[in-house]
Amino acid sequence: MARRISGRSHGDPRTADTRAKVKDDYRPSRDEILRYIAENPDRAGKRDIAKAFALRGEDRIWLKDMLRDLQDEGILTKERKQLARVGALPHVAVLDIFGRDGDGVLLAHPAEPLGSGEPPVVSIRVSRGGNGPAPGIGDRVLAKTFPTDDATGPAYTGRVMKIFEKRTEAVLGVFRVLKDGTFRIEPVERRQPELVVDKEFQNGAKNGDLVEVEPARASRYGLPRAKVLTVLGSLTSEKAVSMIAIHAHDIPHIFPADVIAESEAVKPATLDQREDWRDLPLVTIDPADAKDHDDAVFASPDTDDKNPGGVVVTVAIADVAAYVRYGTALDREALKRGNSVYFPDRVVPMLPERISNDLCSLREGQDRPALAVRMTFSADGRKVRHSFHRVMMKSAAKLAYPQAQAAIDGVPDDKTGPILDAVLKPLWDAYAILKRGRDSRQPLELDLPERKILLKEDGTVDRVIVPERLDAHKLIEEFMIQANVAAAETLEAKRQALVYRIHDAPSLAKQESLREFLQTLGLSLARGAQMRPAQFNGILERVSGADNEGLVNEVVLRSQSQAEYSPKNIGHFGLNLKRYAHFTSPIRRYADLIVHRGLIAALDLGAGGLTQNEADRLEDVSVLISGTERRAMAAERDTVDRLIAAYLAERIDDRFDARISGVTKSGLFVQLPQYGADGFIPVSSLDGDYYIYDETARSLFGERTGKGYQLADRVEVRLVEVAPMAGAMRFEMLTDPKPMAGSKRSFHKAKGRARASQSRPGSRGRRR
Repeated sequence: MARRISGRSHGDPRTADTRAKVKDDYRPSRDEILRYIAENPDRAGKRDIAKAFALRGEDRIWLKDMLRDLQDEGILTKERKQLARVGALPHVAVLDIFGRDGDGVLLAHPAEPLGSGEPPVVSIRVSRGGNGPAPGIGDRVLAKTFPTDDATGPAYTGRVMKIFEKRTEAVLGVFRVLKDGTFRIEPVERRQPELVVDKEFQNGAKNGDLVEVEPARASRYGLPRAKVLTVLGSLTSEKAVSMIAIHAHDIPHIFPADVIAESEAVKPATLDQREDWRDLPLVTIDPADAKDHDDAVFASPDTDDKNPGGVVVTVAIADVAAYVRYGTALDREALKRGNSVYFPDRVVPMLPERISNDLCSLREGQDRPALAVRMTFSADGRKVRHSFHRVMMKSAAKLAYPQAQAAIDGVPDDKTGPILDAVLKPLWDAYAILKRGRDSRQPLELDLPERKILLKEDGTVDRVIVPERLDAHKLIEEFMIQANVAAAETLEAKRQALVYRIHDAPSLAKQESLREFLQTLGLSLARGAQMRPAQFNGILERVSGADNEGLVNEVVLRSQSQAEYSPKNIGHFGLNLKRYAHFTSPIRRYADLIVHRGLIAALDLGAGGLTQNEADRLEDVSVLISGTERRAMAAERDTVDRLIAAYLAERIDDRFDARISGVTKSGLFVQLPQYGADGFIPVSSLDGDYYIYDETARSLFGERTGKGYQLADRVEVRLVEVAPMAGAMRFEMLTDPKPMAGSKRSFHKAKGRARASQSRPGSRGRRR
């Protein structure tokens, strides 16, 4: 019996007439469940679905099994305890408006891809009466989306909540001097046309420079003209490469005049109603090249007889809320940026330098306002209590990680020597206790070396290194985690609205994909809906020291959900914490500034607290800052890819040791461990056989020989082509294919699966 399920039903999705006819043993069909989830994205938890269909007792158990089956089949995914169709558009999404339909209605695509298929089309609704935002073609908007019933039209409608600021008219390009002496601008992005520059508008640009230009109006004849606004540097310099990423990802990098004026007018905070902590020898421990210091630490033994062997840990964080107030130009710009973005030789900061590097930076020997948390731990690493304080502090020393570690290891210098016994050793003693608590908690322990690009003076790559991970790094990391937990606990206890840092458990589909991959390596992962980080740690321990250790760590990382911000708490799977909020970096993350304001309001710590207007907007703000975080990560990754590609461009035909990091129908992705760089080997370049793709085994194998290549294989490759601007490299395989692992029977099963796959459109193989 057909039933319409509407998001406006507010409960039982069936009509009154239908309900009268339903028997007590009524159970909805799969299609009805999927339809309800699509039309009620904000009420699509297991309990919501059971309530909507009036399921009780054994029917709820049946529903649980049905939903698990739908997840196992890859039809549904689970985020924040809400179910959704895989590839479905989120209820609140960032959209790009690209055109109009025949009736003049605006049409949009999601700004970020949802999967490998075609992006869904969204029909944009404009508010009646003209009270809401009025977007146009080319705008990027934040919108609430609703699925439609029209099988022939757009899959969704969208109601615009916010229009993002439009990009400037300036575009990037490469300045070229042609043989006839004329000047052209070679576009960086394909959709941009080639431009002509007249000599009077050259502005000092030289051949090969990356420039920012202002296009003029297109003339009726010939190419459009432009004038050079800024010479960003040679194409081979890092400054140019990072600027490409800044523009490509639409990252705001120039502070408006009113923001700069506001920051310059700010006066330093005074002691006023703050606690005076200037005699407490707090120290900052940061990277040697850090320009801003937003956290300082101190530790001492607990003198309470009721807590033998315990410690008191103090973490002080720059009081950004003292200077950046809600609704000001500074605040609006910080929210638009969402976070600072870090490139190898530059930082695009969230706040102007007057705030980030001066007034809020916890400089050595200078009075600075801070929001501090004092935490008491038992000897086994369990937190006993904590309290927050708004203080005035004075950093006793600015230390670098290697410098602090060297002092503990017996090589103090002039700065660390005088504070070794009173400050540094108690910090390390406290870390040893907190580490016991961490070991008991068993967070996900991925071991992925972080590569760092070292640059020459001209901004080009000098070399790529993997910095040593010291106990000094781990100490600060664990202190910050505990401070973040304390912030979330306090705000929850005070019933104060906040933005959590959430991290969902891996979806069942990702678990199954990881399980299949591990089986190809002879490893197993237990099944179960309630996965724990310890189960992944067991896998990682088994490959510790093995050839495939790095790859397994990488694949386990890929199986994890993406952490994000939300006013609704689901816990943090990776850290194995029930509640977690970012508190320790308000200079570079807007989420932390919100948490600071929440603490100030909840604990009545003075001016600058969270307002009701802010609290009401936390859901929208969470979507925005989660997006800016992903934007920053993509820009940073693209810049590193371009730098490494440019670095290796002089090594065409060189041989490299590599490992296979991805297998597709089109070919093999390989990674150069020495550089952390990726490249591609097209299947068409693999000689000697017709290669078939086996998705389950993550391999390409020859139809005739049965030999091939599999994920995690170590191989030797030759670099044959580099496109530095795209950050792309193409390689040639030098290692012969190997006999595929497993029995002859399993090989023929894989062959059958692959042949079935190849009968579908888009499957490809090559014979050479």
